[in-house]
Amino acid sequence: MIGRFEPSATTERASEIDTAAVAIRRARDSDLPLLHDLAELDSARPVVGPALLADVNGRPWAALGLEDQRVVADPFLPTAAAVELLRLRARQLMAAEGAPTGRVLPRWIARRVRA
Repeated sequence: MIGRFEPSATTERASEIDTAAVAIRRARDSDLPLLHDLAELDSARPVVGPALLADVNGRPWAALGLEDQRVVADPFLPTAAAVELLRLRARQLMAAEGAPTGRVLPRWIARRVRA
């Protein structure tokens, strides 16, 4: 799309994320071509393994690999905010995985059981 390189198009796109519908979701197998295309645009290796995808108004803007935290993003779009949302969601998922389950005893009970 030639309009991507016009200054006015860049300004319009920069304000697009302010009013856009942003969805952060896990990438599915059907998203592999999208992840490959994002990596190609970013001149990077494709994200492998589990990943999160940032869709803005239904278009993929960026992806983050959950195993290596590597990001690929469309360099022609203002993706900084979308990448920050991806990183925030990844931190939330990691914290939830490391959160203690209800079967873990509180410290003061565990000390009494050992005594």
